[in-house]
Amino acid sequence: MASSEKKAPKIVFMGTPEFAVPSLKALFNAGFCVAAVVTAQDKPKGRNRKKLFPPPVKEAAIDLGLEVLAPASLKEPGFFETLAQIAPDFLAVAAFGRILPPEILALPKLFCLNVHPSLLPLYRGPAPIQHAILNGDAATGVTIMAMDKGVDTGDILLQEQTPIEEGETAAELEERLARMGARLLVQAVNKTLAKEIVPVAQDGSLASFAPLLAKESGRVEWAKPARQIERLVRAMTPWPGAFTFFESRRIKIHTAALWPEKTGAPPGTVLAASNRGLLVATGDGALNCTDLQGEAARKMPAGDFLRGNPIPVGSLLG
Repeated sequence: MASSEKKAPKIVFMGTPEFAVPSLKALFNAGFCVAAVVTAQDKPKGRNRKKLFPPPVKEAAIDLGLEVLAPASLKEPGFFETLAQIAPDFLAVAAFGRILPPEILALPKLFCLNVHPSLLPLYRGPAPIQHAILNGDAATGVTIMAMDKGVDTGDILLQEQTPIEEGETAAELEERLARMGARLLVQAVNKTLAKEIVPVAQDGSLASFAPLLAKESGRVEWAKPARQIERLVRAMTPWPGAFTFFESRRIKIHTAALWPEKTGAPPGTVLAASNRGLLVATGDGALNCTDLQGEAARKMPAGDFLRGNPIPVGSLLG
């Protein structure tokens, strides 16, 4: 069924990465008219950076037969007019990555909905999943919010909580929250149409912010407690990845486990290097790094890595 034949309401979807794809598909599969999909332009990837690749939302939209708009800027001539001609009932936004100007926020007849992977007002900002893991939170969730001109400050329409599982990485948690967000987004549209939604203002006094990650965010500080470093490894998976240095060589740490035995060695000291892992002293306890990756190499078990890249016991990482 073409989108023009689908039932009201008319929805313009805005999103870019893999996190947004389940939300787009859920709206489409629910039978709503997704009149257009707004996403980022194709970008170069790979070592030579010459070939352009579409964002995941564009690929999904094309597979669904939907119209795709990929403006270089939201102020690009003709873009606003195109959206205005659609006259959407909803804008549905999930990890779009750009701030919407007031004139676009004012376009939908009903709501500009946003799928945010945190329990707002906690973790406003671009990296809520990673910061929830970094801080050792027991739970997180998804909020469907009515967007306003602030950064994740709009009224809460729906919210659902889920525990953060033991050992769960940011990639694994993101996948779960993406599916949860897709389900809640469809509920929000249906409940709005049924006049069952009561917007709830956020309590700004409880707000926290989850700033954007940088490549350097993954650098391990061995003076910190082992439990905190273990959370860093999980939070930085898959990007930017937790890493350390041996001499001048950068080593990425993909998986790590807390070590039960106490150590009096200086933080960063290699306590053991074997098939069982690279055991490193921290500011409180030790961490056993079990999957490692060198520069310009693939991820591999610690034993395989150490056979090609020996790190003597007593060496200092940093």
